[in-house]
Order: sequence, then structure tokens, then C-alpha cells
Amino acid sequence: MNKNEFGHFILRAILGFIFFIHGLSKFQGGISNTAGFFDSIGIPGFMAYIVAGIELAGGIALILGIGTKIVSVLFALIMLGAIFTAKLPLGLLGNGQVAGYELDLILLAASIYFVLAKESPLSLENKLTQSKAN
Repeated sequence: MNKNEFGHFILRAILGFIFFIHGLSKFQGGISNTAGFFDSIGIPGFMAYIVAGIELAGGIALILGIGTKIVSVLFALIMLGAIFTAKLPLGLLGNGQVAGYELDLILLAASIYFVLAKESPLSLENKLTQSKAN
């Protein structure tokens, strides 16, 4: 294992953890509140359940290194949606009371990185693929 592979692993695990926590907080805070917020910005409320589910399950999958590219595409789509529907009017740094889209932008960039990067040797998917090949 080299330092680039270790860095790739750390970034993937932290990205997965951040999305997992965001999904968990949507359910713990009352998913109906999130659905109401979605409705208030013109997104059908049922999408809150889909987004929270993707964040929760996708976060775990990313931490483990399973379906990294697919999960990362979904995360990138979620971040694009968040930026363009909720955060863009607030600006990059927000309005002093509400955060802007700076966090969303770095999460988008990290997600795109994993869409484009080769699979890490430090992933469960890679270990399973190797064991099937042998």
C-alpha cells in the first residue's frame, strides 16, 4: 500500500461517513420535517426519503468500498440538486445566518473524484473481486 492508496481510502471513508451522518440526521430529526422542507423549495416531499436512504446506505457502502462509482454518481446528483435548488441563492459562503454551498461543493468534487478514479485496493469490492479471480 502506498500513500496515494491510503489517501484515497481516507477520503472515501470520510466522504461516506459525512453522507451517512447526513442521512441518519434526516431520519432522526424526523424525515417528515425534511419532506416538508423539500416541498417548500419545490421538490416532491417523497424525494426526502430517497435522498436520506441514499445518503444512509450509500455512506455505509462508500466506507466499505462497495459500489463506489455508482454511489458516488448518486452523491454527486444529490449535491447538484442541493446546490441548485436550495443553496445557490445563498452564495458560496451563505448569508450570515445560513451556510452557503461551500460544503456541498467540496462533497460534489470528492464524489466526482470517486466516479473518475480507479478502484482502490483498500476496498471490500476489490477484495471480493480478487478472491473470485483466484
